[in-house]
Amino acid sequence: MTQEARIQNPATLLPEAVKAINLLYRAAHSAGVPGTTLELVHLRASQINGCSACVDSGARASRKAGETEERLFAVAAWRETPYFTEAERAALALSEAATRLADRSDPVPDAIWAEAARHFGEQELAALVLWIATTNFFNRINATTRQPAPQHWG
Repeated sequence: MTQEARIQNPATLLPEAVKAINLLYRAAHSAGVPGTTLELVHLRASQINGCSACVDSGARASRKAGETEERLFAVAAWRETPYFTEAERAALALSEAATRLADRSDPVPDAIWAEAARHFGEQELAALVLWIATTNFFNRINATTRQPAPQHWG
């Protein structure tokens, strides 16, 4: 059952917030991490948080960037599928850990961080962390204000 949004998305109601969000987006997307990897971590965090608007936009953006249906359908079960590279797996593991902070006493264990660092340089890691945090930011706004996924017909 979908519920109506409580208010318009707060990020669109406050023009200064839109500017800041655009700066975060540009910073995260300019550090050399493949766009498909950023889209995958966005989608996975949004799935974990149950953010329908971000799951919808993430899947659509991934598809537009050339992602296959097979891989998109498998993101939630990425560990059990052969569809993802080692670097993508490291990014997905980092996304899950950074999203589920309260699930364990050491939210992002050294092994997860080390595996990500094996595949990404310092600036790329910074971009991944920033993008995961930004995704969680959007997820929390959308869940709090009940922003729905748009209805697509046809």
